[in-house]
Amino acid sequence: MIRARSLPWLNRNVAAMGVTSLLSDASHEAVTSVLPGFLAALGLPPVALGVIEGLSDALSSFTKLGAGWLGDRTGHRQGAAVVGYCLTGLMPLLVALASSWPLVLLAKTIGWLGRGIRGPLRDAILAESVSPEARGRAFGFHRAGDTIGAVIGPLVAVVILGIAGTAVGSEVDAFRLVFWVALVPGLAAALTFSLFVHDPAPGARTGHGFMGTVRALPGAFRRFLVAVGLFGLGDYAPGLLILATTTLLTARYGLVGAGAIAGFLYVLRNVVYAAGSFPAGLVSDRTGRAVTLVAGGYGIGALVAAGITFAFVAGIDEPAWFALLFVAHGMLAAIQDTLEGVVTAELAGSEARGTSFGMLGTVNGVGDLVASAGVGALWTIVAPGLAFGTAAALMGLGALVLFTTDRRSRG
Repeated sequence: MIRARSLPWLNRNVAAMGVTSLLSDASHEAVTSVLPGFLAALGLPPVALGVIEGLSDALSSFTKLGAGWLGDRTGHRQGAAVVGYCLTGLMPLLVALASSWPLVLLAKTIGWLGRGIRGPLRDAILAESVSPEARGRAFGFHRAGDTIGAVIGPLVAVVILGIAGTAVGSEVDAFRLVFWVALVPGLAAALTFSLFVHDPAPGARTGHGFMGTVRALPGAFRRFLVAVGLFGLGDYAPGLLILATTTLLTARYGLVGAGAIAGFLYVLRNVVYAAGSFPAGLVSDRTGRAVTLVAGGYGIGALVAAGITFAFVAGIDEPAWFALLFVAHGMLAAIQDTLEGVVTAELAGSEARGTSFGMLGTVNGVGDLVASAGVGALWTIVAPGLAFGTAAALMGLGALVLFTTDRRSRG
């Protein structure tokens, strides 16, 4: 077995997983950035996007728990992760062929099933590829690569949409062209992971059954999951932020124009996400305050939701306001996605590392389902201001609980 402590933090595994995630995110984030506009072009209501995002995220997260435990139990982590990347890579093809929201749901479900399979296995391999004192940098580097793809994908999507909007026969066809192009990097990601990533510690990690492994997770990690769950109940999918921006800008710029602006702002969000991921990990390595940093990120998320609420109440249609919200959302993503993994690796131990990452994903997934479907439903049935105001309150509560828990644990 290769000992993680003997490896420099920027090794072949870390670099290859960064490239893999760059390609994969370029693919599925291109789809995400224009999917709200595609659904609007099909004449579908906001609740359809909420259900699609919520159900697919929930399935992905429940899959993470099972995939993480199986990885711990059997030790076959790399091959299963490659299968997951293949499923996600095929998602743009399925979306391009869809003509109604149930078909889009099916496509997103298959793609996010792949994310659920690969996520905890990849994160467990990443955690074991570096020494504990360098995990923040490794996770930050990986998330930065991941998010560079999330910048490139939407940017290319917006450019294609802008050109195709005047060159093809209909708005729907312009969106479909984006999905066809997004297929290429998605499949390239699976190939990269297969060829260049190796498992530093293959073999079974636990002899416990599923429930026994879950029950054996440390109490400190369980308390962390409580705060993660509270925040997650308000943590709606980014697609709803894009849709809110598109909706509020449509009267002034038209549907395609508003969709393009929202897409560019999503690129801006991902630039901030990419730029902030490594510094967040570096600060956590040097200060040992990963939990506190996560609590601060949760507070930023609550402020973003409050900002969207104000935009709907005041009827704001200035792109600058939404640019501010997207920048803040990028800061949230950089902190949350980098440091939740670091905290999990620190608190959960090594015997059931895949299971612990799966538990984190499952708790986040339950929140994604409730938040995305709930915000979409409240938006459609009552009012968008109430929908995002409720999300802001729940995220703020999660931030407060996590901050209080961390402060008490430090005496």
